[in-house]
Amino acid sequence: MPRSVLIKDTTREERMQIVNKGLSFCDDSSCENCSGCSMGVGSVEAMYRPYIDGKLELSEVNMLHAATRYTLGGGHDVDRSGGDRG
Repeated sequence: MPRSVLIKDTTREERMQIVNKGLSFCDDSSCENCSGCSMGVGSVEAMYRPYIDGKLELSEVNMLHAATRYTLGGGHDVDRSGGDRG
């Protein structure tokens, strides 16, 4: 059974290891010099900081950066910046 990655079940150090292991798909197997690749986040460290610091779950961080557009109830289209598109 896989280990939990929830904040309540991990220490800060374990969360850092989880993030580093998850990002080990990069060409050089490390994100030490990563600038956010094609994710447009500027810094992977900054992207995952809320998870490492215990403020947002890993799934929440990933959803924040994956969602570019969504539809609110009532059919209102909203872009990532929060603007109502009708």
